[in-house]
Parts: sequence; C-alpha cells; structure tokens
Amino acid sequence: MAVGPQELRHVNTFELNRSPIDVPSSRRTFLAGGAAGAAGVGLAVAGGLPSLAQAHPGRSHPPRGGGRVPFPPLVDDPAGILALPEGFRYTVVTRTGVTRLDRGQGLTPAEHDGMAVFDAGRGRYTLIQNHELGPGAEFGVPHVAGTVYDPGAVDAGGCTVIRTDRAGRNLGEFVAISGTVDNCAGGPTPWGTWLTCEETDDRAGDEWDEDGRTGTYQKDHGYVFEVRADGRADPTPIKCLGRYAHEALAVDKDRTKIYLSEDADEPNGLFYRWTAPRRVKLGPGVLTRLAPDAGVLAAMQIIMDDGSVLPDVAYLTSAQLGRPFPVRWIEVPERDARAMPLREQFADDQVTRGRKFEGVWGTDQGVYVVNSYAWEDGDLPADAAPHDGMVWFYDYRAETIQLVTYFPHQTSSEEGTPAKYSDLTFDGPDNVTVTPWGSLVLAEDGSGASHVLSSVPGGPTYAIARNQLNDSEFCGPTFTDDGKVLFVNMQDPGLTLAITGPWEKYLG
Repeated sequence: MAVGPQELRHVNTFELNRSPIDVPSSRRTFLAGGAAGAAGVGLAVAGGLPSLAQAHPGRSHPPRGGGRVPFPPLVDDPAGILALPEGFRYTVVTRTGVTRLDRGQGLTPAEHDGMAVFDAGRGRYTLIQNHELGPGAEFGVPHVAGTVYDPGAVDAGGCTVIRTDRAGRNLGEFVAISGTVDNCAGGPTPWGTWLTCEETDDRAGDEWDEDGRTGTYQKDHGYVFEVRADGRADPTPIKCLGRYAHEALAVDKDRTKIYLSEDADEPNGLFYRWTAPRRVKLGPGVLTRLAPDAGVLAAMQIIMDDGSVLPDVAYLTSAQLGRPFPVRWIEVPERDARAMPLREQFADDQVTRGRKFEGVWGTDQGVYVVNSYAWEDGDLPADAAPHDGMVWFYDYRAETIQLVTYFPHQTSSEEGTPAKYSDLTFDGPDNVTVTPWGSLVLAEDGSGASHVLSSVPGGPTYAIARNQLNDSEFCGPTFTDDGKVLFVNMQDPGLTLAITGPWEKYLG
C-alpha cells in the first residue's frame, strides 16, 4: 500500500542525537547539514585559492561564527537509508512512485538529478528538480498541457517544482516542464529561475525503444530551457547556448556570460563560455527571446608556458594544485551541430578536453567546474595521468583556471570494490554547490560507497553522508541561503532528502 507524504516523512526520519543543539537563539532550530569523519583522500593546497568570503553568489557577507571543526564520523542509519554524523537528521521529501503530484498529475517521477532551492519566505522553500529520463520510463514526467516541449518524448525527462519547509515536509509538487530528455543538471539564475540542461543530442525523427514501448522524437534535443517556480511554463529551447550533451551551467554576477559543461566522450567533452550580445543583460525570459545565433559560444583553451593549448585536463595532477593557468576561448563554428557535434568541430590542439565535465557552480569571483574521473581506456590520452576526480576554479577577472581539489586514482575504482576506509576514500565527484560559508558540497557518483562530500578549496574533504540503501549516486546538492537545510537527491530509488543539523559548527 502506498503511503502518503506525511507517513513517509515519519517513517524515514532519522536523528542521531535528540538533545538540542546549543546554538545562538537566532539559530535555535537545527541548521542544515550532514558530513563525516576525518579528512578524505582529496588533495588541495592553500595560497592563491578563491576566497571563501566571496564564494556564495547570493550572499555578500556570509554568516560569521563557527569554526573549521572536522566533521565527526558517520553513524549508520537504523532505517538503512542514509548514514550521517551524530547530531544530524534527514527527512524524505519526495519518493518516486510514492508521493503524489498536485492537480491529479500522477506520482513523483523517477531519476531525480540536478536541483536548486529558492527561499519562499516564512521558513518555506521551493525546489526545482530535474528528472534524468529518456522516453518510455515507468515513472516519467507526465505531459501536462502548456509544459510540453516534444510531444514525441512520452514519459521522458523534465522538471518538477517541490514546495517544502525547514522540517522537510512535502507541501506539494507539480510538473514545470515535460517532453524533454535526460535532464541532468543545470543551474540557478540570479533572477530566481532554473536553467535545465538536456544531456543528449537526439534529433527529430530518431526512434526510441524502452521496455517494449516505442516512439519517434518530433523535435531536436540537446538544449537548455528556463524553468520558473511559479507554475508559468515556457518550454522554449534556448538555442543560442548550443545543442550538445549539456551537463551544468552557471550565470556570472554581471548577467552577461554563462559557463557550461559538456559530459561526452569520443572525443572528450569541453567547457564553454557564452557571452551575451552587446547591451544585453540577462533576466527572466531574455534567453528564450534571443536569436539562435545570438552572442558568442566559445570553448576553453588552457594555455601552457610555451603558449600551446593543453589538450586534456588529465595532463595536470596534484603537483599543480593551486597554480593558475591562463585561459583563452575559441569560438564554436556551428553551435546547433547540424553537420557534426560541437566538440568534433575542433582539432585536439585547439581546445582543452576533459572526460566527464560535470558540475558547475558560479560565485561572485568565478566558477567551479568538476571533472568526475578519467582512468578507463579512452577516458584520457595514453600518456596522461588517471584520476578519480578534479575540481577547478575559473577566475573571471584574471581569466585563469586552477585545480583546487584532486582525488588520486585508486584501483578500487576500477574493480568497484569497497575501499578499506570507505568514508575517507572518494571518487567520481559530480554535482557541486557552494555553501553559505563558501566551502563546497560535492555529490559522489563513483565506485563503491556513494557519499555527499564537504570540500574546502585548499583544505580537506569530509564525508557528509553515505548511501546505505544501494550504490546509487547522489545528485543536486543545494543549500538554503539561510544555511538551515541541505537538500540532496538519491537518484535510485528517487529520493529527495532534507538534511538538518549543526552546519555552521562545521562549515562556518
């Protein structure tokens, strides 16, 4: 028998320490949270790294107080879902096929992925959530009138809007866009919307087949779409940002540039920058009204000492942590990929490629971008160094990029076997967000145990949470601006989790 949202919340709430947390009266309620044991295997160095005081895009003066206290070890969950440090708790907000959508739209769709949180006032929040699905899914995003992009992409990806509060209660969920495919990540905008990314390059006329269901795409895919939280839908593709396997993006503080990642291989993907036309400042609905060729879409070139272009990020290792490298940008010849994919329009000596360019998050100073891993044949050039994850920071003003966190390659990654110290050894960082205190939260999508990680540029990496249910990846970590709740998704079985606890003590 299906349980309702209230019953589900009660059954899956887990608190390791029921005594009140001693915090200032203004923060008497639990602060958003979760993390783990001693410093993880992620190398970083101090000096020349992005300032934490300026790292949160929505906050000019991060809250003061707290200390850089190591997270305590993870404690297993009696319910077998989520291991957390002592003093932290979680609530299940939505669950695929169990919680219900508003307005008779059906059940919560599957494959929760990228996500953003917006303050709705009075202790309430609005989440906009991706669903990374191809057509024909059992719990696909239903086609709702006014939200549909491609009528041929039935029960496929899209976005839902979730209303919740500091307690993680499910206050409703509805479809915001449908008929899109493989909505992986994206990024929030400074004006309060969500840009959702299709991680595919399917074309109109392509046929699909899933579990005995078949169909044909009626429109091209591989675009970015703007999604609003208020129920107003506009399923219009933003063609000026290019058509390719989009992963994530970030809008700069001046609202004139967007930085975008591509998760692709054979050849490896690229990191892009789109620059708006002169006298155009981005805001609600502006991108959807621009011409398909508006602005300039360009790919990143990391420049070496001799002036040559670094052909792949895997040539850089922990030996170069914190070192800034100059960056140039080369314009994409044909951004809608009519004749060939964007990344194939460049020779290897023209651009800097990388296996699995993934999460992107912008700050006032620059933008973070993640490469998840590169160790299998074909992931990297034969003479480059295998790795289990990289986090980069691109400085807007200096136009340089530097490696700020590096996970060395471990043989357990190849074998898929648990590491001896599973809460200290990490691989496959994917989505990234910046906390209200300027540090990073990473969602792990690697081998063995899956974690949510706290990572300090120039400092240690800790496990915030561990998936006890299965080996599914975490997705879409996002902190509320007030620092009270960390929302994160477990892609399978499709859970949205609200984690609370003494965040400021460990992240402040």
